Amino acid sequence: MKTKAPVAKNERLDVTIADLTYQGMGVAKVDDFPLFIENALPGEELTIQVTKVQSHYGFARAIAWKSESPDRVKDVDKTYRQTGIAPLQHLAYPAQLKFKQHQIAELFSKDHQDVDVAPTLGMENPTQYRNKAQVPVRMIKGQLETGFYRQHSHDLIPLTDFYIQDPAIDAAIVKVRDFLRQFEIPAYNEISDKGVIRNIMVRRGYYSHEMMIVLISRTQKLPSQAQLVDQIHQALPEVTSIVLNVNAKKTNVIMGNVTRTLYGKPTIEDSLLGLTFAISARSFYQVNPQQTEKLYQMAIDKAGLTGEETVIDAYCGIGTISLALAKHAKHVYGVDVVSEAIEDAKVNAQKNHLSNVSFETNKAEFQMAKWQEDGIKPDVVVVDPPRKGLAESLIDSTAKMGPKKVVYVSCNPATLVRDVARFQELGYDIDGPIQPVDQFPQTPHVESVTVLVKK
Repeated sequence: MKTKAPVAKNERLDVTIADLTYQGMGVAKVDDFPLFIENALPGEELTIQVTKVQSHYGFARAIAWKSESPDRVKDVDKTYRQTGIAPLQHLAYPAQLKFKQHQIAELFSKDHQDVDVAPTLGMENPTQYRNKAQVPVRMIKGQLETGFYRQHSHDLIPLTDFYIQDPAIDAAIVKVRDFLRQFEIPAYNEISDKGVIRNIMVRRGYYSHEMMIVLISRTQKLPSQAQLVDQIHQALPEVTSIVLNVNAKKTNVIMGNVTRTLYGKPTIEDSLLGLTFAISARSFYQVNPQQTEKLYQMAIDKAGLTGEETVIDAYCGIGTISLALAKHAKHVYGVDVVSEAIEDAKVNAQKNHLSNVSFETNKAEFQMAKWQEDGIKPDVVVVDPPRKGLAESLIDSTAKMGPKKVVYVSCNPATLVRDVARFQELGYDIDGPIQPVDQFPQTPHVESVTVLVKK
């Protein structure tokens, strides 16, 4: 029998916010029926209007506040919430850090696991931290604009200050936008699948200040390409690389498979934990370098290396964690599915004069099984998977290899909880508190380091 929801669409109610969801929305309960409300904080009393009712939950919007949380930040720019750039900017930073710690603890307790979660490691300045931007380019009222999409839509909101990005990147985007206008290079139109420029991507080295501009185009060549490239590198002295990426498909995927260097070199360099890395247009490189150093140092410390260990780094990317581990281990094996990342990793190993590392292109779960067959016996396995977490087969292969320790760097607490439960079934237990690290201030995302030891 289907139970009827205790609220109806358009109904107005007075509620008290009980909690925040993992997406940073306020939750109010009406007869145990949860309503999700944007821009509402725990403890606040407000009048809401129900906007959508599903069978087990609903959505509402805030109409008036009767009381406000002491953690509420006034004078926030609503554009950052509308675009999803900074959905937590209305929550004071110390409260954001507590929210992230609570989020991990809560998910484990729902899974009936009693774990200790340490306070979140935060930043001194929790804005202007991103070293990479990818912004869409569209025509609005006949003029080329750069900005960000309104959430859940493809309506572009023009923006010049992105709040959480390195200000030098924001300034570079405006310069490039102005040159595109000057040379009358049309923006891509999704509906007609015509036009040229789809996105602008900018990377900037935190330590090196080298800058890469990537123009993502529907076409193989840009109109006025030589003049445009010339203007960009003259106007932006930090630019050491200008790249064209061609994406001719009708798709939401940002980058295509063809990348050509138009000026300078195909990579920029930056350093992390004293190591130098070459970063290409398509390589994965953590976007918050200051916090990444804390995160990776934490992973290295928790691995407890003495120089005698064999270590496997699954999802190694361009070798950032692998090379940092190699300074403290006997040998490190890294695997990643992206072949360009592995090429970069090999170059980065040479750059840093590290010969005790080996890199393979493969799906992590297949390579782990192969290494196991080859008789490689790791003392420590480090995993840093994407949001979907670990494949069950990878967890099985890892457990069969029997490392003393697994260091799990997670960017999604929900998949972390699921994967930890699987490791526990195979004879591993959490050792010490889970350490959250705030890689993405002003957003609900949280990274963490968990150590699992063999029973």
